[in-house]
Amino acid sequence: MAMLMEKWAGLGSMVASILFLWSMVQNHIPETLRLYLTTSATKLTSYFNPYLTITVSEYIGGRFKRDDLFLAVESYLSDACARRARKLKAELAKDSKNLRVSVDDHEEVTDEFAGAMLWWYASKQQSRGGVISFYPGEEDRRFYRVVFHRHHRDLVIHSYLPFVLAEGRAVTVKNRQRRLFTNNSSGRWSPYRRKSVWSHVKFEHPATFDTLAMDTDQKESIISDLMAFQEGKEYYAKVGKAWKRGYLLYGPPGTGKSTMIAAMANFLDYDVYDLELTAIKNNTELRKLFIETTGKSIIVIEDIDCSIDLTGKRHKDKKGAKESDEDEKPKLPTDPEKDEASKVTLSGLLNFIDGLWSSCGGERIIIFTTNHREKLDPALIRHGRMDKHIEMSYCRFEGFKVLCKNYLDVVEHELFNEIRQLLEETDMSPADVAENLMPMSKKKKRDPDVCLVGLVEALKKAKEDAVVAKAKEEEEAEAKKTKEKHEEELKDAKEKDERNDKTVSV
Repeated sequence: MAMLMEKWAGLGSMVASILFLWSMVQNHIPETLRLYLTTSATKLTSYFNPYLTITVSEYIGGRFKRDDLFLAVESYLSDACARRARKLKAELAKDSKNLRVSVDDHEEVTDEFAGAMLWWYASKQQSRGGVISFYPGEEDRRFYRVVFHRHHRDLVIHSYLPFVLAEGRAVTVKNRQRRLFTNNSSGRWSPYRRKSVWSHVKFEHPATFDTLAMDTDQKESIISDLMAFQEGKEYYAKVGKAWKRGYLLYGPPGTGKSTMIAAMANFLDYDVYDLELTAIKNNTELRKLFIETTGKSIIVIEDIDCSIDLTGKRHKDKKGAKESDEDEKPKLPTDPEKDEASKVTLSGLLNFIDGLWSSCGGERIIIFTTNHREKLDPALIRHGRMDKHIEMSYCRFEGFKVLCKNYLDVVEHELFNEIRQLLEETDMSPADVAENLMPMSKKKKRDPDVCLVGLVEALKKAKEDAVVAKAKEEEEAEAKKTKEKHEEELKDAKEKDERNDKTVSV
């Protein structure tokens, strides 16, 4: 062993001497010969050096886009290896909700994978002085180097780096700040000015399934369905379907459709894309918007029956149908020029949901909301497109108990039996129930007894109003029926008189 150590020490001294002499004479050697000697020295060094190096640069593709592998390595080292580093840096990255502590530049950390030891180096190469660049990342080139023994080459390339990529992406998803997107009008799209097709803000809606006023069994059914979708990547690939799922939320106003969407997003930790159809000119723009969405997202079209007309073209094959369609078409809350510019068709929307373009990417949920399910085209909401139909109904006793716990911290009360009976007999939305349970202000805070008594009175009044409205509706229906009967009698009498006149003339 001593002899071996002496040999390695002698070899080291020889290499050091060669390097010293090379630094002295390289300025006096022609460029071609110097390049040849440098290449030969590198080969000689690699012959004796058993370690390999892989470099992961920050930017790829002409330095317009940061490399996904670089970002994954950065997240992985920050999460798994940062504790073993001596030099760290802290920053609040863009679209991140947590403070990120990562490995500082020119620092070394170690990692172990399947018995192999690996060394990571975070490095930065300074730019040349006096050079002005218009490309991001050109000033300082950052990169990571991983060093490992050559015996572990296949392990690192085929197993370790894919593992780092997957773990880094998972860490990024866990730490990212979820966003709420809305589509820009096509006139604002400009890749040269970095005007994206989507604009976004932070998504910070507090709704969860625990605070959602809904029947417990229905709520558990929805949660189970969402979990099966989120964990079903292999299953969807096995059955040959795109990894997406559609939900139709329908019911009267104020029943919690938007709150349900927020609860889904918070449960799955997904971004939300709020798609405004009236701002889209044609089907091509619709496909462009879909391509620019990311995975782990919910795409929402609210009040789809009031957005654009998607049924009229199915009824224009008969004479006179065009005029009737003009009357039945829902009026848009926009100016006429914007309405005329929108050329999104039912076919384009169906292709967006369930056609070839729907397979561009995965792990997406598409949600439609409507107050009138019967107004939608059956092809639009059939199973396979809108896979699950969820009725958001009026508040019943199970939903009331959730609201009472949220707003008043009350789980039992002597008025619960009366409230249960009134809720079964009266249609009141969860929003109206919540309004009656909410304290008026901090200074005039009402106690639970006062709030519940106020809710009982509101329910009784709503019940009375419903009875009056029903009686008025029946009265109007009876009056209409009488009027129609009277008009029919007048029509028959007129026809009879005309027949008598013809008989006398003959």
